[in-house]
Amino acid sequence: MREKARDKGRLEDIVEYSKNVSELIAGYTFEQMMADKRTYYAVVKNVEIVGEAAYMLTNYFKDAHPQTPWKTVQGMRHILVHDYANIVPETLYDTAINSIPELRKQVEQYLAETDWENW
Repeated sequence: MREKARDKGRLEDIVEYSKNVSELIAGYTFEQMMADKRTYYAVVKNVEIVGEAAYMLTNYFKDAHPQTPWKTVQGMRHILVHDYANIVPETLYDTAINSIPELRKQVEQYLAETDWENW
């Protein structure tokens, strides 16, 4: 079950990179984020990594935790990577401000509740 063993590390990545997003965007309005290219692209990259980590979770784990919108998280990553010309900055900002903190809260709960010895 080597693949299942990766789940904990991927969840830890989601927590780490979602914290980065929150730190990067803290105190920024949408207009400020858009005016600061470094912050904008740092947010893009960190949200992308969150989505990639979610994508790399086993289906078994995702199916066991259906309350998290895994397909939406992964879909954001696909847009940022493959459809970058059509990124909607307002959606990115909303994701960073509202969705990322909620996702981190859920994932921190999964990390705390899961019996990793028997996973």
